[in-house]
Amino acid sequence: MRIDVLTLFPEMFHGVLGTSIIGRAIENKILDINLVNIRDFAKNRHKQTDDYPYGGGPGMVMSPQPLFDAFYHVLDKSSSARVIYFTPQGKTLRQEMARDYAKMSHLILLCGHYEGVDQRVIDRFVDEEISIGDYILTGGELPAMVFIDCVSRLIPGVLGSSQSVEEESFSEGLLEYPHYTRPQVYEGFKVPEVLLSGNHKEIEEWRKKESLRNTLKKRPDLLKDVDLTLEERKIIDELKRGKL
Repeated sequence: MRIDVLTLFPEMFHGVLGTSIIGRAIENKILDINLVNIRDFAKNRHKQTDDYPYGGGPGMVMSPQPLFDAFYHVLDKSSSARVIYFTPQGKTLRQEMARDYAKMSHLILLCGHYEGVDQRVIDRFVDEEISIGDYILTGGELPAMVFIDCVSRLIPGVLGSSQSVEEESFSEGLLEYPHYTRPQVYEGFKVPEVLLSGNHKEIEEWRKKESLRNTLKKRPDLLKDVDLTLEERKIIDELKRGKL
């Protein structure tokens, strides 16, 4: 997958893109991430990329000229790119959306700043507006990093095990079950006996129950969107009667 990031602060991405799983995916050429400095396309003498809003009001707005030219630069390499603009007004990023984006071959991410970007940029280039939550940040760089991490790990070959992706939280609309590792006892806290039994059927049943328990306790809102089996509904009723 190719990802072009249009930003005023490309240096913010270097630590995230150069380390851990994302860094290895880039090194192994699974990901091709190109940081595009919007300021490089400004034609005015001071490389200014913003201006006062028409109609008055506080703050500044990112100007159309540098952004139009930056888009023409990256779109020249692709006719099938999907353009995403990060804004609090956008749809909240969800796991099922990330799975869809992970199937695409070319994404262009626009990081806004100040009061946002000139609407003509959105009208001309943007396919989707995405938010990572109902709060305000100083720019789109942090949402872009979150988006890259969320989507990239779903691309085949980025993670070592496809099973870990399939079993994690939100993969089936539920939160994941608890995890344990060695030692069996630490400062009096014990690993559940079922995980030491070697009985794969009982372990699977325990994990399903704990997944439902976690979801019911922490994110009960998710359950309304999940197509639960009769057995899972019985487990939830049991958990409610036992007060989790």
